[in-house]
Amino acid sequence: MFTVINNVATVFILALLAYAVLRSLYNLFFSPLSAIPGPWYAAISDTWLLTHVVRLEQCKVIDSLFEKYGPVVRVGPNKVVFNDLSTMRNVYSIQKFDKSNYYKSLLTNENDHAMTTLEHAPHSMRRKGYAPHYNPTNLAQFQPEMHEPTLELISYLETLGGKSAVECLSLFRNLMVDVIVSTSYGYRIGAVNKWTFCNTEDPLSTAISDFPKRGILRSVVPSWAWNLVCKIPNARWRQMCDSDKIMAEFVSERVYQTRTQMNAGKLHESEKTPMLHRLLQYRYSSTGQVMPDNDTISECMGHMIAGSDTTSTSLSYFLWELSRRPDIAKKLQSELDEVMHDSKSIPDISVLQDLPYLTAFIKEGLRVYSAVPSPLERVVPSSPSKTGTANEAFDLMGFELPPGTIVATQAWSMHRNASIFPSPETFLPERWLDSEKAGSSERLARMNQYLMPFGTGSRVCGGQNLAQMMMRIVIAFVVRNFDVVAADETNEKSMEIKDSFVIFPSAMECKLMFSPRK
Repeated sequence: MFTVINNVATVFILALLAYAVLRSLYNLFFSPLSAIPGPWYAAISDTWLLTHVVRLEQCKVIDSLFEKYGPVVRVGPNKVVFNDLSTMRNVYSIQKFDKSNYYKSLLTNENDHAMTTLEHAPHSMRRKGYAPHYNPTNLAQFQPEMHEPTLELISYLETLGGKSAVECLSLFRNLMVDVIVSTSYGYRIGAVNKWTFCNTEDPLSTAISDFPKRGILRSVVPSWAWNLVCKIPNARWRQMCDSDKIMAEFVSERVYQTRTQMNAGKLHESEKTPMLHRLLQYRYSSTGQVMPDNDTISECMGHMIAGSDTTSTSLSYFLWELSRRPDIAKKLQSELDEVMHDSKSIPDISVLQDLPYLTAFIKEGLRVYSAVPSPLERVVPSSPSKTGTANEAFDLMGFELPPGTIVATQAWSMHRNASIFPSPETFLPERWLDSEKAGSSERLARMNQYLMPFGTGSRVCGGQNLAQMMMRIVIAFVVRNFDVVAADETNEKSMEIKDSFVIFPSAMECKLMFSPRK
């Protein structure tokens, strides 16, 4: 009996090995993607790339492949990355390919929101519900909601007097939670005051910080393994696993509370309408039905996550750069002193948007420290051309890609193209300033075409206008009032960029000191 079992097991193992060998040979030599350059081991299995995802270095590894193999590289059995402006426009703007299944790891409340809606048409329908909220004219009405918590932050930094270091990732995340909650729901959570003066972090802010880590773990392990891992009896670990649930409970309460007020006629119309109020009245064009509450909850959660961690990370890196570059800090301070005669009063956003050096500084910051520099995966459809026939291949820079192939480009590499951005690793705001030199306008236009810190095409970040406004407001307030100095433990090593779709410092913190200007 045992001999029979052993023989069956041996046959089964040999069959698996034979299948693996044949599959590898097919991927290497007979696959439609076999002509595309890249490491041979990447063509055999996704495991190689996955190891770099887990090691938080996917962007850098892919960029090194571009340097070795050129602008088109095969990084998996069915995955191709490219570094080309024309192809980027074709994939993301003209053809508008659907997203890959990777984005499903970012589901909120186990439900889709705009970012995780893979198909273009349903996403477009969802986007129409919240897009008016992020119109610059509408956001300008919410400047008091942006200024108030920022002033609380400034007051806290003044009490420290430049003598103690501040962990900026947490500080700015709590600031962005305050701003997003107040502009989205018309509700003040007081996250900045809790963090700065009460020495406690709001559970919502912690959950938002935990969610991206939760997402990358979910994307690399099977569902059964994830469910098992979440049962580990460790309070902090369980808190991270429950980050989605914590946010869902908070948003659900806001949704049901606002819905009740609307039904009772207690909400009065005003020119300043929070995003939630818009979503609760939005009707899907395909059905004519009001957006269901579960969709509204997931959408609001998605916006909180996308807007909080990303902007706080960017601001932390921007200010760390200033701590190393007093020459840049002086230029910013000189420009801001001209328009901020009262250091505690912020000018209207229209004034800040017209400041050339502040604009150049933020653009360069977004180029070097783009919060989402990772591959934006799309899937070649069965008919990639609008006039093509079913199962037609997609021509990617001379290579024929069959339907189902995953294609992507990444901001990390687009922003470091030396032919577009000379000395790409150098932080140089001056590169964005117009000059009287011949060809300067063409050069600036070309750089702007390659700049994609908020994504590109039809799926570009819907909240980018709010992020841009907050970056201007915070940088203006901080730089006008303080000189920024890095703490001893904050250096090149601790601030080394790691990426898990979004970036963060290797030390998981950014400690800076803020000395009041004399």
